[in-house]
Amino acid sequence: MTELQTTPAVPAGRAPDTVKTAAAVVLTVVLWASAFVAIRDVGHTISPAPMALARLAVAAVALTFFVLLRHRRTPVVLPARKSLLLISVYAVLWLAGYTVALNAAERHVDAGTAALLVNIAPLLVAVAAGKVLGEGYSRPLILGSLVAMGGVAVIAAGADSQRDWLGVVLCVLAAVLYASGVLVQKLTLRAVDGLTAIWLGCLIGTVVLLPWAPRLVAELGAAPAGAVAGVVYLGLFPTAIGFTAWAYALRRMDAGRLSATTYAVPAVSVLLSWLLLAEVPTVYGLLGGAVCLAGVAIARRR
Repeated sequence: MTELQTTPAVPAGRAPDTVKTAAAVVLTVVLWASAFVAIRDVGHTISPAPMALARLAVAAVALTFFVLLRHRRTPVVLPARKSLLLISVYAVLWLAGYTVALNAAERHVDAGTAALLVNIAPLLVAVAAGKVLGEGYSRPLILGSLVAMGGVAVIAAGADSQRDWLGVVLCVLAAVLYASGVLVQKLTLRAVDGLTAIWLGCLIGTVVLLPWAPRLVAELGAAPAGAVAGVVYLGLFPTAIGFTAWAYALRRMDAGRLSATTYAVPAVSVLLSWLLLAEVPTVYGLLGGAVCLAGVAIARRR
């Protein structure tokens, strides 16, 4: 670099990679927001653990297809033992544990309230990642997280649904499992690619939940077609596609900064409820959603 240069050169391929990462983040937020609505709808027919089993099983089948397609000319190589252990840990904590806790919570609180309560997880991730993963505490991240939490509080202030304290406790438990899973997954992605990591995680999560297979078969047999379709949707889109997109972004971003983007999930949930369920958002919902998105924009600044 000569003295006449005032800015560093941009590495080749950096801009396209940034665009892909941003697209993966947006896709994750939209799909995860839709999951809260789908879980609330299906949860009246299929109980929490069987629903989680079906969701992970569908995702595992879909991801197995993509893995075999990618390795059609080369053999699939499993990660090292240490990486498999880390994958197992986040599969149990996040893919299985979080999913069951969230499914159970949405039997007691509405989808919007669940999305709000679970969104304490990004703040937990930001705080833990700064210490455990050595990501530090940048001013934009802290300021953006606080602004986004303020937006969540505004949306919560306008919620008029009856809250069940068991549902609240389950949502908080889900948030803790979510945050723990993100931290372990971030460590895993240092040695394993995103598709392989989420594929093995879904397989392990499915195995963990297999004791509920007989109950799942019984409930699916009595369930209407809409509920079955809802479970398939949860497995294919928020899980298989959503978690793969998340893993892609997490491998390229700090855990704290990426998790801060999920503050937009409650805002998107409000919008999806409006579009899909004809639930007109309140002024609190619109204002809080705008504040959430502003917080995410601040948190993503370098």
